Amino acid sequence: MRKRVLSEWIKIIGGLIVFALGVHLTIYANIGLAPWDCLGMGIAKHTPFNYGISMTIMAVTILVIDLLLKKKIGFGTIIDALLTGNFVQAYNSLNPFPENKSILLGICIMLVGFVFMAIGMWIYMRAEQCCGPRDSLLVGLGKRMPKIPIGIVEVILWAVVLLIGFLLGGPVGIGTLISTFGAGLVMQLVYNIIKFEPRKLIHRDVLTVIRELSGEIKSA
Repeated sequence: MRKRVLSEWIKIIGGLIVFALGVHLTIYANIGLAPWDCLGMGIAKHTPFNYGISMTIMAVTILVIDLLLKKKIGFGTIIDALLTGNFVQAYNSLNPFPENKSILLGICIMLVGFVFMAIGMWIYMRAEQCCGPRDSLLVGLGKRMPKIPIGIVEVILWAVVLLIGFLLGGPVGIGTLISTFGAGLVMQLVYNIIKFEPRKLIHRDVLTVIRELSGEIKSA
């Protein structure tokens, strides 16, 4: 059981490395901020907090919403919160390529980034140790709208986030619009190809995994 849990943690970290590469590509595209980043900048404009603290506050708020939606908080959620941002920063720092100044190339790079983000989510969600705060929110909303494809649910979620960010004065560009409507559609396409439905996963929370590690819960 311990080997299984450890292998799942490795899978989570590996998935987040792939996911972070996707996020980095959307940033490197240099054609506009994604909705969540737009919201973070909007919050920073109206508070004494900088962008980083605003994003942290937003993450805590999302966790509260996840709890209200009765979503489980697992080690996947914690690992995501601790590592994803650092992975993205590492990619940003190590990127050897010059700043992109082509809109067309930027669109292509952003779309590739969406693919890596979808694959990364697929890898780490299969560990079934819960999703990151934003992904938990997506899946929680998706379960309440079971007749709507999960990719379309993400489009709706990102559109709402974008609207709030825009109203708060967050920067919006063509990349923002592409992110809002393109990321969910690309994710749905990827998941259709690999035949993956995240709403069918059975996630285990932190306490359940601790009980597995202690031997209190035996492997099925």
